[in-house]
Amino acid sequence: MLDVVGSTVPRRQLGRYLQQRRTEGNLSVQRVCAELDCSPQKLWRIESGLATVKVPDVRALCEVYAIGPEMTKLLVDLAKQGSPTGWWQAYDDIVPDWFEPYLVLESSADRLRHYDTELVHGLLQTVRYMTEVIKVGRPELSEEKQHRRVELRQQRQKMLGRSGPLRARMEFILSEAVLRRPIRDHAAMADQLRYLAEINELPDISVRVLPLSVGPHAASVAGSFAVLDFPQPRRQDGDPPVVYQEGPTGALYLDRPVEIALFDGIWQALTELALSERESSDIIYSFAGERR
Repeated sequence: MLDVVGSTVPRRQLGRYLQQRRTEGNLSVQRVCAELDCSPQKLWRIESGLATVKVPDVRALCEVYAIGPEMTKLLVDLAKQGSPTGWWQAYDDIVPDWFEPYLVLESSADRLRHYDTELVHGLLQTVRYMTEVIKVGRPELSEEKQHRRVELRQQRQKMLGRSGPLRARMEFILSEAVLRRPIRDHAAMADQLRYLAEINELPDISVRVLPLSVGPHAASVAGSFAVLDFPQPRRQDGDPPVVYQEGPTGALYLDRPVEIALFDGIWQALTELALSERESSDIIYSFAGERR
């Protein structure tokens, strides 16, 4: 895991420098993308340090930005250092291009905030629960690929037990609807609910329930989302938070200050309406058919 996080550093340095040169040259994203014959999303991923940058792309950008040969060589070296060695590469056959950047972000974050409206978040799902929701959500996939998706989600869940410098604070707010929406295997659903209450006892994990009785609220229109924060180094610019929202065919990655401020405000409003961790565990146990 240390190698995974460390490999993002040169990519971020490369991306920040390239973005600076584009801005200084007063070049629009559209113009640069036309020169490279690439999409704006690809350029954004390069500048954000979320994607592996191929050496030919670095050389092409350096040519567009009129960067000299010595600096070009340094940037090419950064690109080579930033080749990811993430565990998720073993799942290339099932990880869509738009989701891979999230796996990089998730592995690097030191604070993750998730609001979920429909399902238990993937990091908190039991194997039986995730198996059923994957079958329902992606019925067109072969049984083998569905099983690999379960494996991928289990690999992601290993970050729940991280310690030391990779330790991350994880905060989850679940709509009460998530607890009320059963899966076909009722025993598996009960196990899932008990697991939610049990994991809520861990020091770096917070699971809170947003009651349906609160009515419409700040996130009613926004829907499910995640906010990821990253370690801030003392002597260099840190990475800004990122808001992530996912759909069936792609995802949004938002990092502009105005966007972060908006979702910070939505999150704050949710925390004021959600039950406490203790109250949440009690209601979760009650839905599992137990009383404490």
